[in-house]
Amino acid sequence: MSRPAIRTAVVPASGILGLRWEVLRPGLPREAAVFPEDADPAAFHVAAYEADAGEGAPVLGCATFFPDPFPGAAATAYRFRGMASAPAARGRGFGAAVLRAGTAEAAARGAGLLWCNGRTEARGFYERHGFAVHGGEFVIEGVGPHLVFVKEIGGGGGSAGRGDAPDRA
Repeated sequence: MSRPAIRTAVVPASGILGLRWEVLRPGLPREAAVFPEDADPAAFHVAAYEADAGEGAPVLGCATFFPDPFPGAAATAYRFRGMASAPAARGRGFGAAVLRAGTAEAAARGAGLLWCNGRTEARGFYERHGFAVHGGEFVIEGVGPHLVFVKEIGGGGGSAGRGDAPDRA
């Protein structure tokens, strides 16, 4: 099966809330999918869609990126959370597209480091995208086992991720 052409865009938090709620907070009130970082003016949200889908197309992948220092690192760091792919879109490149676009945007905003608390079961995905595990496994209550993943990226708007930058919505 060929991979679909994928379009990414920086969108308001409201544009990804539905997918975030469906995938990451099922069975909980919709408000459980609203993160404190959504209100941070320096945060940005990346959505992924089928490239040929028109206005109002469903979001098939998403994540939220925001400045958050990484302990012990001198570089400007961005953290991401709320990364999700629609169940029907898993394994089709939407998560990878969101990660590439978010990495490019964070680098353009001056980040030299990107990190997250990722589900342990997603370790292979993050490692395939150049992230390394930092420290040991820990459990987030009500969510499950996680690891810290970290990756150095080219900050200052250099060539990192050129061609993968998201559109502006």
